[in-house]
Amino acid sequence: MRELRLAGATSSSRIVIGASLKDLGEYVDSRRVIILADSNVARLQWRLVSGYKWVDVGSGEKAKSLRSIEKICRRLLDLGADRSTTVVGLGGGVACDIAGFVASIFMRGLGFGFVPTTLLAQVDAAIGGKNGVNLDGYKNILGVFNQPRFVLMDFDLLQTLPAREILGGAAEIVKHALIGDSEMFAYLEENGNRLLALERDAVEEVIGRSAALKIKIVSLDERETDERRKLNFGHTLAHALEKTAGISHGEAVGMGMTFAARVSVARGLLSGAVERRIEALIRGLGLPADIPAAAGPFIEAVWKDKKREAGALRFVLLEDIGKPVIAKLDRKELERHLNDLC
Repeated sequence: MRELRLAGATSSSRIVIGASLKDLGEYVDSRRVIILADSNVARLQWRLVSGYKWVDVGSGEKAKSLRSIEKICRRLLDLGADRSTTVVGLGGGVACDIAGFVASIFMRGLGFGFVPTTLLAQVDAAIGGKNGVNLDGYKNILGVFNQPRFVLMDFDLLQTLPAREILGGAAEIVKHALIGDSEMFAYLEENGNRLLALERDAVEEVIGRSAALKIKIVSLDERETDERRKLNFGHTLAHALEKTAGISHGEAVGMGMTFAARVSVARGLLSGAVERRIEALIRGLGLPADIPAAAGPFIEAVWKDKKREAGALRFVLLEDIGKPVIAKLDRKELERHLNDLC
């Protein structure tokens, strides 16, 4: 077991790699805990949550709505939640987002922690203090920056994941390698299949490296004004693909990273040889790299991304593996690249 710490502006997180859900009582007062659990996780782990008060928060992006948040807050009132209550998010990125958001607004703020149960959540979504919900299908338009008190990474919880969920986490791991860890990229080229098989040493290696990288970036820029924007690599297109094409997050990120690498080549930032290496890893892991032909609703969804400022998108490109750069793309250039590279 390994523990890392993320120091935020108003609070800090204990990131415990290799922890166990069974040991949750060591991190909270079990008499003052309410677990907000993903529907599927609650069904699979009912023996472990049965000793706590808990709320089913649903599953999937549709659960991240203001209507759902309102229902959950009413349920917290019914369960007697007060300022001494600790909220624990149990599930993937959706459950963690919901728990962090609810805890941050309920009675002007409760303590909270996460037990992420997907590979994607363990390497990315549960770390960093971004807690958001969707509005009219646009991802995370409403949200707060607020650090969880703890994040418990239980590798055993990954064993029930379907292959598509594992791929979603693998996409985020590739993203981390591309924006800040060339050694991890090389490790994935050699050990990608072992990661997909959830071999423990491979899982521990990449989760540890991904967590350390994200902690480093967030510590420099908690509120995403500069350095933290690099974590959006591949995600501007991904969010639009999720909204307009119904593609899973991991698949969409794979396409988004490929597009960003191709734009980097088109702008003369990245060599074609490195782009081909990137695309080979993405495809080798089983993620799609080819982007569907751009259509009006898709382009509009890209343009409405929350990373747009002063008439231009803040778009993360690459100069090399591990060397990201933040560029500005106006709508004309964006549409040209979408038409040329899709």
